[in-house]
Amino acid sequence: MKNLIKNSKKGILMVTMSFTLLSFANDASLFNIKNEAKRTYLSLENVKQGNLLSVKDINGVILYKEFIQETGKYTKGFDLTTLPNGGYVFELDKDLEISTIPFKVISNVVVFDKENEKTIYKPLVRTKGNLVYVNKLSLNKEPLKIKVYFSGFDSSYSELVLSETIKNTKSIGRIYKLEGLDLGSYKIEFHSEGRQFVKSIKN
Repeated sequence: MKNLIKNSKKGILMVTMSFTLLSFANDASLFNIKNEAKRTYLSLENVKQGNLLSVKDINGVILYKEFIQETGKYTKGFDLTTLPNGGYVFELDKDLEISTIPFKVISNVVVFDKENEKTIYKPLVRTKGNLVYVNKLSLNKEPLKIKVYFSGFDSSYSELVLSETIKNTKSIGRIYKLEGLDLGSYKIEFHSEGRQFVKSIKN
């Protein structure tokens, strides 16, 4: 047992424990790119219906988005040469991970930066009764900041009851015991690698 926090006003008890995340990272490239004079052909293996494919500029503005319609292999041609000069990124948002590959457009020429293709793993959150299990893979040992908020049923207030930052580990695991779910609900925020993920937990 690593941490024990108790809020006597509401009888909220949270226990966090470290455990090993059983996950295997795939180093193979997700994006298969074929550039032609006017078209860029993108192929993705093992996609699922509902995955979100998008093109963003360097400020995170979404220029194109599409929900994958069929499970399996996805292939589509894009005319990226008409984009203004600058930096962009293809992003595939899947159930538990977000994969990105940056590219630049310079004088109607599209150049992909395969060396900076990366995958961000989302937190996996499972609940069982009043226990919440959190797993996250962080191959670059990027810090993960976790904030837990409690709100009453009337939503008149929201109180931060736990804040911690986990560093220097590839496999992150926590178990939280949340007491007082009959009195309100919890919101867990995860911040890592410039992303925020939110999980709401109700009785």
